[in-house]
Amino acid sequence: MTDGRALVIRDLVKTFGDVVAVDGVNLEVRDGEFITLLGPSGSGKTTTLRMIAGFTNQTSGTIEIGGTNMSRVPPYRRDVGMVFQNYALFPHMTAGQNVAFPLEMRSIERTEIKRRVEEALALVRLEGYANRYPRQLSGGQQQRIALARAVVFRPRLLLMDEPLGALDKKLREALQLEIVRVSRELGAAVVYVTHDQEEALVMSDRIAIFRQGQIEQLGSGEDLYDRPVSLFVADFIGESSILRGRLERGPDGTYLTRDGSRLRVGEAALARAGLEEGAAGALVVRPERMRIGAAGETPPAGSNAVEGSVSTVLYLGSDRKYELALPGGEWAVVRQQLGGGEAEWHRGDTVTLWWPVDSGVLVADSAF
Repeated sequence: MTDGRALVIRDLVKTFGDVVAVDGVNLEVRDGEFITLLGPSGSGKTTTLRMIAGFTNQTSGTIEIGGTNMSRVPPYRRDVGMVFQNYALFPHMTAGQNVAFPLEMRSIERTEIKRRVEEALALVRLEGYANRYPRQLSGGQQQRIALARAVVFRPRLLLMDEPLGALDKKLREALQLEIVRVSRELGAAVVYVTHDQEEALVMSDRIAIFRQGQIEQLGSGEDLYDRPVSLFVADFIGESSILRGRLERGPDGTYLTRDGSRLRVGEAALARAGLEEGAAGALVVRPERMRIGAAGETPPAGSNAVEGSVSTVLYLGSDRKYELALPGGEWAVVRQQLGGGEAEWHRGDTVTLWWPVDSGVLVADSAF
């Protein structure tokens, strides 16, 4: 009997000569949980996934799957299904034969193979496609076959390495929901690698942000978006306005001082950041929490405000995105939902930008 943890990684390290690709990663994945490894190219996320699968040997650390140490166990003996970006289907085999292959390698009885293949094809909604060859399938259909092949032997852990990267946006969004549905029906834990932030937010129970071989922050999409622990996470997940300065305590609260101006820091944000007076910090404000008013307009009570100039206006269908140049060379991003009754602004307009004090997240700023 297991303890409900499908995967446990402890102090995982991988070096290639003098290059440290993965540097002390620790991660636990619960049964049925969908976790995404997200980060820029070269951050260590794919190398970590390959070590979990057994395709790459770790330099040190341990990998447990279902409570068993798999650190030196070959890939074919791990209870792991794998889905690749390039589908990796056998072109000389039909879809049904591709799905059946993992079962044949495990010497499953033939009638049971037939039953499980039909079940797996139904799971990915491709009943009736068993006799088609990969060349007769669309990209989305091929990826569904690859998914069926990965789950047909009912693995406890499903690994996916940017499986939707080769597909167009509309198909990618449709398959995101399909992958989540299939994993939920199976009850399998999923470790999913992508560089697409929106994809990670849509699909994941938790997201691990990788940076330079380490996990910078692990949490739900809401945690990462609303409570980033660093400028890197704030900048990598979604869009943000980043306002830099130094902390200064006053009789009525704490402020971020910058170029002669002061921005109020919320008490909750200050407590989370753990920064002392005089420390360099940055206020991170998400674009949908900012508002634009006429130059010189007095913002509502409990708000911070700065002056700026509209630099770019982008029409995005459901909303309008403004990029504003601020004093000191900083930039702000604002999104206004269309139909909300707010004024429309144009390139070159001088405006007042304001937001509720409690909407700002404070993080350390080593570059200030």
